[in-house]
Order: sequence, then C-alpha cells, then structure tokens
Amino acid sequence: MSKIKILQEDCDSELAKDKSLPYTCYLVEYKDKEGLNKFDLVVGNKKVDIFDHYWDKYRDNFVTMSQSGGAVNPKMWNAPGSEPKKEEKKKK
Repeated sequence: MSKIKILQEDCDSELAKDKSLPYTCYLVEYKDKEGLNKFDLVVGNKKVDIFDHYWDKYRDNFVTMSQSGGAVNPKMWNAPGSEPKKEEKKKK
C-alpha cells in the first residue's frame, strides 16, 4: 500500500485553493522532460513521504511543494471515486 495518493496529475495550480480538500493535501511543482512546470495534487499522512516520492522520481526537476487550501479533516474526507465509509451498527 502506498503512503501517498496522487489526486490530480498535471493539473492547474488553482485546484489547490479548493476548501473541500483535506488539510493533508499538497500542491507539488516539478519540471517535465521539456522543462515545463507541472503541478500535482497529492495527499499523504506525512509531508516527508510526498517529498521522498517526488525527489526519487524527479530529483533535479523537483521545484517545490506547498500545502493546499484544504480545510477538511482527512478522516472526514472521502476521495473522489471512492465509496463513502459505512458505519457499523453496534449490537446491544
């Protein structure tokens, strides 16, 4: 199981301003092979896990990463395309 989840690859940096994202979401900036700046929206438990993934993948082409504008608790957030968690009823 991966420690990070890439929500959007090669996306617009304006997507990071979405308040409905979890506060553990980061906007990662890197350069592709042609030298063009690219952005990814990534969720992870630890910032260092996200950094390690992008450093290993892009090394010298890694530019920066910043926290998104998300304000939702990660435990309360459901990723797009995933099923909402169902609560189990307790037996008395």
